Formats: sequence, C-alpha cells, structure tokens
Amino acid sequence: MSSHHFVKEQQEPAVFILNPSGINFESVAPLLEWSPTILVDQESVDLVLSWGIKIDVILATSSFQEENLQLLEEQYPLRFLTVSASQSLEEGLHYLVASQHKGVHLVGLDHLLCLQLEEKTSHLDLTLVDGDWKYYPVKGGKFSKWFAPSEIRLLATENQPLEISNANGQLLFPVQYLTQIEVPEGTSTFSSTGIFWIGERVRV
Repeated sequence: MSSHHFVKEQQEPAVFILNPSGINFESVAPLLEWSPTILVDQESVDLVLSWGIKIDVILATSSFQEENLQLLEEQYPLRFLTVSASQSLEEGLHYLVASQHKGVHLVGLDHLLCLQLEEKTSHLDLTLVDGDWKYYPVKGGKFSKWFAPSEIRLLATENQPLEISNANGQLLFPVQYLTQIEVPEGTSTFSSTGIFWIGERVRV
C-alpha cells in the first residue's frame, strides 16, 4: 500500500497552502511525512508543483480551471473547488469539515488572522505556519507545555488577561494583541478565560 492511501482515513492533519510568498519547502516538508491531503489555492499551484508535491484539491476560479484542465490528468486524482479569490480560506475549511478531516496546517496565512478563526477551532485542530513561526490555539482554561529556552508569541483579543507560571515565577498581564515573551527551559503553564494562540519559532 502506498503511503498516499493514508489520506482516505483523514486522520492526519491536512496541509492547506494559501500564499506562496515567504514559504519555503523546508518549512512545509515536515508536515508531509504521512502523505496528508494537500489543498492549494490557485496562487500557490506553480510553487507547490515545483516542489514535486502531489496536490489533492485546488481552490480556484472558473477561468483558472478552464486554463489548467491538464492538471486533472497530471495530478490525478485531483478535484477543483470553485471559489473567488477572497473565499479560498473559508471554502477550504468548509471542505475539510465536510470531508471529516480532524485537523489542518494552514501554511502562508498571516498570523494576525488567527483571531478570525476562533469558531473553526471547535471543528478542526488548527495550526498556522507563517514564515519561521507556527501558531496553535489554546481554547481557554489551563495549558501546560515543556519548552526549550526560547522566545514565544502570544496572540489574543486586545487586553485579554493571561497568566504564565514557570521557573521564572508567575506573571499576569493583558495581551497586547501579539506579545513576545522569553520562556526558560522546562514546563510553562498558561491560564486565560478565553481562547488564545501560542507561537513558536519553527526549527528547520
């Protein structure tokens, strides 16, 4: 059985590539280990094909589809989803929920759009890869994770209170939309009443 057959189970997070600028293959390659479903918007098709990656779904306008019908054969099995340029994100996430995927890595999406994705976190496990950083949501309450000594980013609604406890002590502060903070080696525990996002630098 080829590894690509694992896609049928939809257990692996899909990879949804939305913007070719600033993306390099090295940041995407670790996400491809188990041959996930690959969604690509039309602006990113040429770049992704240059990487030699098999595409499963292309979100594109009708005119793009008409001009690129050969892709249906070259990338078989491939499906087009007809969208306007501004609908790619919404329609792609809707497709993944409808096809019973559990999660998705959003590649190339501006991290400042995290806060617009909150309602999607109840249907999909989301990770956002933007440049050298990856972001993931914490759905309120308490969350603990071990970190190497590093700088992390915290995104939340402006002035949302957030508490961090680790070897440096305990700190309670209002998040200023995107807050950067140094964490020591060891476990850090985060507490907040609402959803927030943690950003970590991607090691490639």
